[in-house]
Amino acid sequence: MQRLPPLSSMEAFLEVARHGTVKAAASELGLSMPALSRRIQTLEHAVGRPLFNRHHHGLKLTETGRQLQDQLGPILDDLRSVLVRAGSPEALLRLHLNVLPLFAQQRLFPRLPALRQQHPELHIDIDTMSHAEARLGEGIDAAIALARAIDPALYAARLDQNKVFPIASRALTDGDRPITVPEQLQRMTILLHREMPETFSEWRQAIGMPYLEPAGVDFFDSGPLILEAAAQGIGVAFMHAHHFDDAQDPRLVRLFDFDVDSSYSYWFVCRPRALRQPAVKLFHDWLLATKI
Repeated sequence: MQRLPPLSSMEAFLEVARHGTVKAAASELGLSMPALSRRIQTLEHAVGRPLFNRHHHGLKLTETGRQLQDQLGPILDDLRSVLVRAGSPEALLRLHLNVLPLFAQQRLFPRLPALRQQHPELHIDIDTMSHAEARLGEGIDAAIALARAIDPALYAARLDQNKVFPIASRALTDGDRPITVPEQLQRMTILLHREMPETFSEWRQAIGMPYLEPAGVDFFDSGPLILEAAAQGIGVAFMHAHHFDDAQDPRLVRLFDFDVDSSYSYWFVCRPRALRQPAVKLFHDWLLATKI
């Protein structure tokens, strides 16, 4: 029976294939570049063919390397699952989920007690950092992302499609100079979420006023903080209709009556092979059935 190459050489190969450079992969794995290169060479020797074409810009997978990457990744994922099941049955149903704070606060957490009642064996670790799609498989099993579209290499299920509203402090509509027309936004600061950077540009285009230029634009990476900033009169937030409705904050009002579709949606996202993990599959099926 042919002996298998070391598992470390397979993991090194997958990291280099993902990053495209030995330097980036070595940093990810905490190895020196020569040590990582030796692991790649060990695997290439075992396969009997080169796995990368080497050039001054970095590394590009050969056809053999591409096929090996496609086949080896799921095998190592399955092996990790086997080891988890052997070591801790409880950990088998532990989900590492990335979710933006506002979605978690308004839509997910109110329903989690029902999920816990249905599936007490499922435990969820929450991560709220942005750009989770790039970290899937690196401590993150799945994410609920806010985006226009998702990388086609990933599995994605759209969770909603919404309208975009300008949201402001009620004081801005009740004062001596109430905001009643969009042109008045030119003296206001616009508040945008970093995951929805084009929201205002698309809104002004949709209402036929592409020339509107606000006094300034401030970006936030937290939905709750945007709504609080708007409630305090710091600026006008451009958010989704359900962000406004679910906030149920009497300090906030919707401005104007324009009906504008948002190009951004919430998505459930994971690597395709992650759906074979029981915790991911259970949460995915519950999330879509619940229609959050």
